[in-house]
Amino acid sequence: MIHFQYHPTVLENHPGIVGGVILAKEMSNAATPPELLALYQDEQQKVLTEIGDTPLSKLESLAAWRSTFRGFGVNPTKYRSAVEALLRRLTKKGDIPSINTLVDIANLISIRYRLPVAFFDTRQLQGAIAVKISDGSERFTPLFEKEAEAPEAGEVVFADEKEMVIARRWCWRQSDESATREDTTTALITIEAQHEGGRDAVEAAMKDVLELVGKYAGGEFTNDLLSVEKPAFSA
Repeated sequence: MIHFQYHPTVLENHPGIVGGVILAKEMSNAATPPELLALYQDEQQKVLTEIGDTPLSKLESLAAWRSTFRGFGVNPTKYRSAVEALLRRLTKKGDIPSINTLVDIANLISIRYRLPVAFFDTRQLQGAIAVKISDGSERFTPLFEKEAEAPEAGEVVFADEKEMVIARRWCWRQSDESATREDTTTALITIEAQHEGGRDAVEAAMKDVLELVGKYAGGEFTNDLLSVEKPAFSA
Protein backbone atom coordinates (compact mmCIF):
# COMPACT_ATOMS: atom_id res chain seq x y z
CA MET A 1 0.00 0.00 0.00
CA ILE A 2 1.25 3.47 -0.92
CA HIS A 3 -0.26 6.58 0.62
CA PHE A 4 0.64 10.08 -0.62
CA GLN A 5 -0.79 13.31 0.74
CA TYR A 6 -0.41 17.08 0.92
CA HIS A 7 -0.16 18.35 4.49
CA PRO A 8 -2.94 20.80 5.44
CA THR A 9 -0.43 23.60 6.08
CA VAL A 10 1.04 23.18 2.60
CA LEU A 11 -2.45 23.36 1.11
CA GLU A 12 -3.26 26.43 3.18
CA ASN A 13 -0.11 28.19 1.97
CA HIS A 14 -0.34 26.96 -1.63
CA PRO A 15 -4.02 26.41 -2.43
CA GLY A 16 -3.45 26.36 -6.19
CA ILE A 17 -1.46 23.13 -6.20
CA VAL A 18 -2.61 20.38 -8.56
CA GLY A 19 -0.85 17.03 -8.38
CA GLY A 20 -1.16 14.06 -10.66
CA VAL A 21 -0.09 10.91 -8.81
CA ILE A 22 0.53 7.48 -10.33
CA LEU A 23 1.59 4.25 -8.67
CA ALA A 24 3.27 2.10 -11.34
CA LYS A 25 3.99 -1.54 -10.54
CA GLU A 26 5.62 -4.47 -12.34
CA MET A 27 7.54 -2.33 -14.78
CA SER A 28 10.68 -3.41 -16.64
CA ASN A 29 13.12 -0.53 -16.82
CA ALA A 30 16.25 -0.65 -19.00
CA ALA A 31 18.43 1.38 -21.29
CA THR A 32 16.25 3.60 -23.48
CA PRO A 33 15.22 1.78 -26.69
CA PRO A 34 15.96 3.49 -30.03
CA GLU A 35 12.33 4.39 -30.76
CA LEU A 36 11.87 6.14 -27.43
CA LEU A 37 15.26 7.83 -27.71
CA ALA A 38 14.25 9.25 -31.09
CA LEU A 39 10.99 10.58 -29.57
CA TYR A 40 12.94 12.13 -26.70
CA GLN A 41 15.43 13.82 -29.00
CA ASP A 42 12.67 15.08 -31.30
CA GLU A 43 10.81 16.53 -28.29
CA GLN A 44 13.91 18.37 -27.20
CA GLN A 45 14.27 20.06 -30.58
CA LYS A 46 10.57 20.89 -30.67
CA VAL A 47 10.73 22.49 -27.23
CA LEU A 48 13.80 24.50 -28.20
CA THR A 49 11.88 25.87 -31.17
CA GLU A 50 8.79 26.64 -29.08
CA ILE A 51 10.74 28.49 -26.39
CA GLY A 52 12.95 30.40 -28.80
CA ASP A 53 14.36 33.50 -27.12
CA THR A 54 11.73 33.61 -24.37
CA PRO A 55 13.39 33.81 -20.93
CA LEU A 56 12.51 30.76 -18.86
CA SER A 57 11.37 33.03 -16.05
CA LYS A 58 8.59 34.27 -18.35
CA LEU A 59 7.07 30.82 -18.91
CA GLU A 60 3.85 30.72 -16.89
CA SER A 61 4.36 27.37 -15.21
CA LEU A 62 7.97 28.12 -14.28
CA ALA A 63 7.10 31.60 -13.03
CA ALA A 64 4.50 30.02 -10.72
CA TRP A 65 7.08 27.65 -9.26
CA ARG A 66 9.48 30.55 -8.75
CA SER A 67 6.77 32.35 -6.80
CA THR A 68 6.09 29.19 -4.80
CA PHE A 69 9.75 28.83 -3.89
CA ARG A 70 9.87 32.43 -2.72
CA GLY A 71 6.77 31.72 -0.64
CA PHE A 72 8.66 29.29 1.57
CA GLY A 73 11.87 31.30 1.67
CA VAL A 74 13.90 29.79 -1.18
CA ASN A 75 15.70 31.89 -3.80
CA PRO A 76 14.50 30.40 -7.12
CA THR A 77 17.54 31.60 -9.04
CA LYS A 78 19.86 29.79 -6.62
CA TYR A 79 17.68 26.69 -6.33
CA ARG A 80 15.78 26.13 -9.57
CA SER A 81 12.81 23.80 -9.85
CA ALA A 82 13.67 20.51 -11.53
CA VAL A 83 11.79 21.46 -14.68
CA GLU A 84 13.52 24.83 -14.92
CA ALA A 85 16.89 23.12 -14.43
CA LEU A 86 16.07 20.71 -17.27
CA LEU A 87 14.97 23.47 -19.61
CA ARG A 88 17.99 25.56 -18.67
CA ARG A 89 20.25 22.64 -19.57
CA LEU A 90 18.39 22.20 -22.85
CA THR A 91 18.52 25.86 -23.87
CA LYS A 92 22.15 26.31 -22.80
CA LYS A 93 23.63 23.00 -24.01
CA GLY A 94 21.22 22.05 -26.80
CA ASP A 95 20.32 18.61 -25.46
CA ILE A 96 19.53 16.54 -22.36
CA PRO A 97 21.45 13.23 -22.16
CA SER A 98 19.64 9.90 -22.08
CA ILE A 99 19.73 8.04 -18.73
CA ASN A 100 17.30 5.12 -18.90
CA THR A 101 13.74 4.45 -20.06
CA LEU A 102 11.89 5.80 -17.01
CA VAL A 103 14.11 8.83 -16.45
CA ASP A 104 13.90 9.75 -20.13
CA ILE A 105 10.10 9.50 -20.10
CA ALA A 106 9.97 11.70 -17.01
CA ASN A 107 12.20 14.30 -18.65
CA LEU A 108 10.37 14.13 -21.97
CA ILE A 109 7.02 14.87 -20.33
CA SER A 110 8.54 17.48 -18.05
CA ILE A 111 9.92 19.57 -20.92
CA ARG A 112 6.82 19.00 -23.06
CA TYR A 113 4.46 20.46 -20.46
CA ARG A 114 6.98 22.63 -18.54
CA LEU A 115 6.04 20.80 -15.33
CA PRO A 116 8.10 19.02 -12.66
CA VAL A 117 7.74 15.27 -13.10
CA ALA A 118 9.29 12.89 -10.56
CA PHE A 119 9.61 9.10 -10.58
CA PHE A 120 10.39 7.81 -7.07
CA ASP A 121 11.57 4.23 -6.65
CA THR A 122 9.51 2.90 -3.72
CA ARG A 123 11.83 0.18 -2.39
CA GLN A 124 13.15 2.18 0.57
CA LEU A 125 10.02 4.20 1.32
CA GLN A 126 8.42 3.50 4.70
CA GLY A 127 4.81 4.39 5.37
CA ALA A 128 2.89 7.35 4.01
CA ILE A 129 4.58 10.03 1.93
CA ALA A 130 3.72 13.59 2.88
CA VAL A 131 4.40 16.87 1.14
CA LYS A 132 5.03 18.94 4.23
CA ILE A 133 7.00 21.79 5.74
CA SER A 134 10.31 20.58 7.11
CA ASP A 135 11.25 21.19 10.74
CA GLY A 136 14.91 20.58 9.90
CA SER A 137 15.17 17.23 11.69
CA GLU A 138 14.61 15.00 8.64
CA ARG A 139 17.43 13.42 6.63
CA PHE A 140 18.16 13.73 2.91
CA THR A 141 20.83 11.86 0.96
CA PRO A 142 21.77 13.69 -2.27
CA LEU A 143 21.92 11.67 -5.49
CA PHE A 144 25.09 9.56 -5.81
CA GLU A 145 26.20 10.42 -2.27
CA LYS A 146 26.38 8.39 0.94
CA GLU A 147 26.23 11.06 3.63
CA ALA A 148 22.82 12.39 4.65
CA GLU A 149 22.13 16.06 5.30
CA ALA A 150 19.29 17.89 6.98
CA PRO A 151 16.88 20.07 4.99
CA GLU A 152 16.41 23.64 6.10
CA ALA A 153 13.53 24.26 8.47
CA GLY A 154 10.65 25.84 6.58
CA GLU A 155 11.28 24.34 3.16
CA VAL A 156 8.68 22.07 1.57
CA VAL A 157 9.82 18.45 1.32
CA PHE A 158 8.50 15.02 0.39
CA ALA A 159 9.15 12.73 3.38
CA ASP A 160 8.08 9.29 4.52
CA GLU A 161 6.99 8.27 8.03
CA LYS A 162 10.61 7.61 9.08
CA GLU A 163 11.53 11.21 8.12
CA MET A 164 13.50 10.15 5.06
CA VAL A 165 13.25 13.01 2.57
CA ILE A 166 12.88 11.96 -1.05
CA ALA A 167 12.61 15.48 -2.48
CA ARG A 168 13.95 18.78 -1.14
CA ARG A 169 12.59 22.26 -1.81
CA TRP A 170 9.38 20.68 -3.17
CA CYS A 171 10.56 19.96 -6.72
CA TRP A 172 14.21 20.96 -6.65
CA ARG A 173 16.04 17.66 -6.24
CA GLN A 174 15.25 14.09 -5.22
CA SER A 175 17.22 11.68 -3.07
CA ASP A 176 19.65 8.91 -3.87
CA GLU A 177 17.34 6.32 -2.24
CA SER A 178 14.44 7.25 -4.51
CA ALA A 179 16.33 7.51 -7.82
CA THR A 180 14.91 5.48 -10.68
CA ARG A 181 17.49 2.94 -11.82
CA GLU A 182 17.49 0.17 -14.40
CA ASP A 183 16.30 -2.40 -11.84
CA THR A 184 13.35 -0.26 -10.72
CA THR A 185 10.05 -2.13 -10.98
CA THR A 186 7.73 0.03 -8.84
CA ALA A 187 7.60 3.81 -8.75
CA LEU A 188 5.50 6.60 -7.31
CA ILE A 189 5.14 9.23 -10.04
CA THR A 190 4.16 12.84 -9.39
CA ILE A 191 3.34 15.63 -11.85
CA GLU A 192 2.59 19.02 -10.29
CA ALA A 193 1.49 22.50 -11.29
CA GLN A 194 0.97 25.77 -9.45
CA HIS A 195 -0.19 28.02 -12.30
CA GLU A 196 -3.69 28.91 -13.47
CA GLY A 197 -4.77 26.27 -15.96
CA GLY A 198 -2.40 23.78 -14.38
CA ARG A 199 -5.07 21.14 -13.92
CA ASP A 200 -5.48 20.65 -17.67
CA ALA A 201 -1.71 20.46 -18.14
CA VAL A 202 -1.31 17.91 -15.35
CA GLU A 203 -4.13 15.75 -16.72
CA ALA A 204 -2.61 15.78 -20.21
CA ALA A 205 0.87 15.05 -18.86
CA MET A 206 -0.43 12.18 -16.74
CA LYS A 207 -2.13 10.66 -19.79
CA ASP A 208 1.14 10.84 -21.75
CA VAL A 209 3.14 9.31 -18.89
CA LEU A 210 0.74 6.37 -18.67
CA GLU A 211 0.91 5.84 -22.42
CA LEU A 212 4.70 5.99 -22.68
CA VAL A 213 5.47 3.96 -19.56
CA GLY A 214 2.92 1.35 -20.57
CA LYS A 215 4.42 1.07 -24.05
CA TYR A 216 8.11 1.03 -23.14
CA ALA A 217 8.24 -0.36 -19.58
CA GLY A 218 4.92 -2.15 -19.14
CA GLY A 219 3.31 -2.34 -15.73
CA GLU A 220 0.08 -1.87 -13.83
CA PHE A 221 -1.11 1.62 -12.88
CA THR A 222 -3.31 3.38 -10.35
CA ASN A 223 -3.64 7.14 -10.64
CA ASP A 224 -5.55 10.14 -9.32
CA LEU A 225 -5.59 13.93 -9.42
CA LEU A 226 -5.02 15.76 -6.13
CA SER A 227 -5.80 19.30 -5.01
CA VAL A 228 -7.16 21.19 -1.99
CA GLU A 229 -10.45 19.37 -2.50
CA LYS A 230 -8.80 15.95 -2.67
CA PRO A 231 -5.43 16.02 -0.89
CA ALA A 232 -4.56 12.31 -0.59
CA PHE A 233 -3.95 9.23 -2.75
CA SER A 234 -3.83 5.57 -1.72
CA ALA A 235 -3.16 2.49 -3.83
